[in-house]
Amino acid sequence: MPYPFVLPTTSSFSFTSCFSCESHPSLPLNASTRRGVVREDLKAFKRTPREHQVAKLPTVVSSVIAYLPYLFAVDAGLSQQAINGEEIAVILKTAPVIEWRPTLSDNAAVAVPGKDPARVKVHSLEYEVFFVLSCLANAHTLQARTALHPLYVLSTAPVGTQQRQVAVSAATKNLLDAASIYDYLALRAEGLSSGYGMAPPCADISPAALRAQCSLAMAEATLLAVLKDDPYPAVVAQDRNKNDTEWMYKAPDIPKVRAHLFARLCLAASEHAAQAYSLCAGLARAEGGAKVTESFLKYLDNLRRTSRAKACRFFGIDSELGGQTGTAIAWLNAGLQELGVERNPSEGGSKKSGGLGRLKEKWTEKREDKKVERGLDWGADAGRLEESRVYEMLWEKWSKQNDTIMTQVVPPSGPLLQQMPMGREIHTLKPFQPPQLDPPTLEAMRAPPERSDDAALYPSSDEDDTMIGATIGAFPGTQGHYRTGTPNYF
Repeated sequence: MPYPFVLPTTSSFSFTSCFSCESHPSLPLNASTRRGVVREDLKAFKRTPREHQVAKLPTVVSSVIAYLPYLFAVDAGLSQQAINGEEIAVILKTAPVIEWRPTLSDNAAVAVPGKDPARVKVHSLEYEVFFVLSCLANAHTLQARTALHPLYVLSTAPVGTQQRQVAVSAATKNLLDAASIYDYLALRAEGLSSGYGMAPPCADISPAALRAQCSLAMAEATLLAVLKDDPYPAVVAQDRNKNDTEWMYKAPDIPKVRAHLFARLCLAASEHAAQAYSLCAGLARAEGGAKVTESFLKYLDNLRRTSRAKACRFFGIDSELGGQTGTAIAWLNAGLQELGVERNPSEGGSKKSGGLGRLKEKWTEKREDKKVERGLDWGADAGRLEESRVYEMLWEKWSKQNDTIMTQVVPPSGPLLQQMPMGREIHTLKPFQPPQLDPPTLEAMRAPPERSDDAALYPSSDEDDTMIGATIGAFPGTQGHYRTGTPNYF
């Protein structure tokens, strides 16, 4: 369900060519060394086929975390700030020129398959901090996707309740860590924009986009609090899983849920998603033409709609538990409107009628199942397809029950939507604490450097991590190989 971010890549950069440190002479060299590891790990991650990138994700996270204390030490030294009681004096010799490849900016859309978007040049260490931290936050989101992936795989037996809760808890922790980083960056970017009037080099690290990504992470973490105890998606997935044998001797367990509480949590997630969508939609006007990709905007809108549809479903479950089946069906009608799913009145279903519409839906479902199996961009619709399946199950059950037993009148759904309460927050955003170097490491860097900075020897190349033939047979004459010949340093 979390958004499938693409990690950025960067050029080589030598701290020793732009900075010197009188108090800790080895600091620039150590910072260059740590940054070089991050650069190589990002390059290796991008060159790895998408379905195998999960194995390299922890390496990227650990290298970025190891680089951050040195980056913040140089940043603190420029403003003569102390770290763990030690004064650090960093002198700027020349303005840095660092290149990063954005992944959310609209100008980063690749028009020709196999060709990478252009990098953007940043001339301030401040934007280096922004790109590195946003890369870490995106990696945390990808780790959340990795933890949730087993819940949606249909090629193996369904996971148990305990495994499901462990996976959701791990994903929630990663999303909250990402939200804390985005919040820190948004506050820092807002201060930079208002205090110094500096315009961001791209939409990826603009104040609006960073604040939107914080809201997005909070929305996804809030929905996971509901998913942890929501039995209906698991029942639907179990019914579609051909490897499930539990149905032979036991009916699926659907325990009673705290429907009203879950509905308000879903409304809170919808509010976060709506805020994120509003920030990104107005980014082009606010940032002088910079804007995010249409796919990201579409995901935010789908997440808002899906969250409101989940809230309608839980209000319907609350009504059905109270014996008001007609009102429950009206809530389903409201939720279907939010999802944009057309209902066939003659059949009473939540799907489109037969013919090309139904054929298209089956094809979409099969394509999404294949994405899940391969571990690619599954969940890019923000859970809209999964929620529509739950609606289909409940509609069939409640309609049959109302037609044969209750026979209650189904009221219009418009007044019900107007009576929706406010959302309720469940997570508290903890402030991000920039990591600092420990005293022994700082003391060791008082010695002069023992070697030269190798990063200064490598020229920056814009053809750093281009992968030709990422998909075998994608172009005539390609064999799925990487670029060969003289290595490009970046």
